[in-house]
Amino acid sequence: MTLPLLPTISTFFIVLSAVLVAVGWILVKQGKIEAHKKTMFAAAIAALTFFVFYVSRTIFIGNTAFGGPEDIKIYYTVFLIFHIILATSGAVFGLITIWLGYKNRIKKHRKIGPITSVIWFFTATTGVMVYLLLYVLYSGGETTSVIKAILGL
Repeated sequence: MTLPLLPTISTFFIVLSAVLVAVGWILVKQGKIEAHKKTMFAAAIAALTFFVFYVSRTIFIGNTAFGGPEDIKIYYTVFLIFHIILATSGAVFGLITIWLGYKNRIKKHRKIGPITSVIWFFTATTGVMVYLLLYVLYSGGETTSVIKAILGL
């Protein structure tokens, strides 16, 4: 089995971002604030790298439609939409959380940081599951526009 290069690389970066968030969480619990800041910044860079790969691929190549059995396509589509909502909200929460941390608004940062982390872990997990469904468990469908790939229209 040959895995597609760009989706594999971008999936690696989203997993890396989640691992770094987990490490950052551990560091802050240990009171290692400077290491926490650096690790969380690295997590944000990894997530941004994923996003650049994803958007570039979407613009210049297109998105891969689900190539699995027709009878489970609706479940995949609902799952994908759930992932997209998680990813979007996770990105917004992430930006706010990072901004609060860098502005030293620690009380609010501490309040939404754990929420952001949980959303991001689910985003990364569902992202890997989308990757597995598109490229590992089933052969990817046609490469097409993002709307057609997601909704099959």
